[in-house]
Amino acid sequence: MTRYPRDFTGYGSKPVNVEWPNKARIAVQFVLNYEEGGENCLLHGDAASEAFLSEIVGAAPWPGQRHWNMESIYDYGARAGFWRLHRLFTGAGVPVTVYGVASALARAPEQVEAMQSAGWEIASHGLKWIDYRDHSAELEAADMAEAIRLHTEVTGEAPRGWYCGRTSANTVCLAAETGAFDYVSDTYDDDLPYWSDIAGTDQLIIPYTLDCNDMRFATPQGFNSGDQFYTYLCDTFDALYAEGEAGAAKMMSIGLHCRLIGRPGRVQALARFLDYIKGFEGVWTPRRIEIADHWRANHPPVAKLRPSRMAQAEFVERFGGVFEHSAWIAERAFDLELGPAHDSAAGLHNALARMFRSASRAERLGVLTAHPDLAGKLAAAQRLTAESTSEQASAGLDALTDAERTQFTELNAAYVAKHGFPFIIAVKDHTKDGILSAFQARIANDTDTEFTTACKQVERIARIRLEQIL
Repeated sequence: MTRYPRDFTGYGSKPVNVEWPNKARIAVQFVLNYEEGGENCLLHGDAASEAFLSEIVGAAPWPGQRHWNMESIYDYGARAGFWRLHRLFTGAGVPVTVYGVASALARAPEQVEAMQSAGWEIASHGLKWIDYRDHSAELEAADMAEAIRLHTEVTGEAPRGWYCGRTSANTVCLAAETGAFDYVSDTYDDDLPYWSDIAGTDQLIIPYTLDCNDMRFATPQGFNSGDQFYTYLCDTFDALYAEGEAGAAKMMSIGLHCRLIGRPGRVQALARFLDYIKGFEGVWTPRRIEIADHWRANHPPVAKLRPSRMAQAEFVERFGGVFEHSAWIAERAFDLELGPAHDSAAGLHNALARMFRSASRAERLGVLTAHPDLAGKLAAAQRLTAESTSEQASAGLDALTDAERTQFTELNAAYVAKHGFPFIIAVKDHTKDGILSAFQARIANDTDTEFTTACKQVERIARIRLEQIL
């Protein structure tokens, strides 16, 4: 593998300047997963009973048998839990996004009517609430298409959002390739939406959550009581709200399930949290589709160079001159395990610098000697590379007095005679006087010290050049 698909960079070290509507400091978004009637069950044509997210922690599938207790627990979510949550959210005036399993929605006409009457968004949660990790891409795509069709038939509207949850490695790509969704939520990798270039399509991703999620009531080392859930939600809110006050607004997702948080012994924790956030200014509680619409309008995708996706010829053509007259560095870097992390000045510089650092001393010396003298004969003859011309001009080395030019010429000759390579310094980091001062100080160093210093300066020059390109 020479291309690594995972993105560990995201927005990086600089906070995104997000302005939520009405200058809100945080977007708190509630998701209600409606899965009851879409889970694994022999009645649904599945080979075994459901075993996931119920009061029976550690349950195992029953092949070829119905699990009456499991079915009954799921039934509670539809019969009682949903309506308890419906009353809570409508009473609080807080809209939610429903992740609706299409086959479950088809078995719940009254609940669907209540969702729509409340103005809730109903996003797609797939055709059935089953695990797709072992499905082929073709079978999963077929289920996705049927989920869209059935969802549209049952609700009267095509889903604009997608979240499968029990995914395969193909799910996000398949969802993007449909072109049907304004957003996809099958990631947990950020506190903000972002654009992902998938198969040449800019797909909006609105990450979801598994930590601020009532599913942890049904997992080992999860929440044992409503107080734990409430405390965790409040702590998360407080941290993100403080970041918003500091100018780095974020999004908080909260995942809920009718059969879990809908129990009377847990729902009070959710009610207390709704009361808690009402005590703060600048809290926006949108549906997920409203976040998508806002992001599309205010943070549209921005085209950028993606070195990790370039063919070798283009890669070497664009970056072969970053290290002066040393295209071999780019050629070697192309064969590294490049990925999204290298589609930035910092990332690509690291890849190129690795190849420079791992080269032989003779090869690195070749890079040093490929650099021109400062304000030397090549500059006078206008034979510098475009990059070197711009860099030397930035420090005023293209407009020297006769006396300054003589001084540079003498220093260049003395330095090369002593060390065997030109004096190299990232001129964009210095003034003309600062360059002369460094020149006079460094010429007295031993050659090994200067070799090391010159190599570091070569890397610095490369970084500056990449920042201009990328």
